[in-house]
Amino acid sequence: MSCGEPHETDCSEVLDHLYEFLDREMPEGDCTKFEVHFEECSPCLEKYGLEQAVKKLVKRCCGQDDVPTDLRSKVMGRIDLIRAGEAVPDHDVTVQDPDRSATAAE
Repeated sequence: MSCGEPHETDCSEVLDHLYEFLDREMPEGDCTKFEVHFEECSPCLEKYGLEQAVKKLVKRCCGQDDVPTDLRSKVMGRIDLIRAGEAVPDHDVTVQDPDRSATAAE
């Protein structure tokens, strides 16, 4: 998506990092660059508005659900591994994969 006009920050960069912007998970300077881009680029502003509306809808519809304690622990454990720079397994090693045979898991 692009309006065809040149911008200081390319449309593809903005769209690749849109969720980071929405979640305010990027440096303030980058947020400012994105805000300037949205002022200049209607297609990106429209995409931003759509994604923001979807995010609000999901929060409104699903925001009250309690997260199971074991799921929260697993997610936080993976986050800790990533922050520590350690390898993260592709699957949870504590739960047997139903597609794997019992002999493969032993």
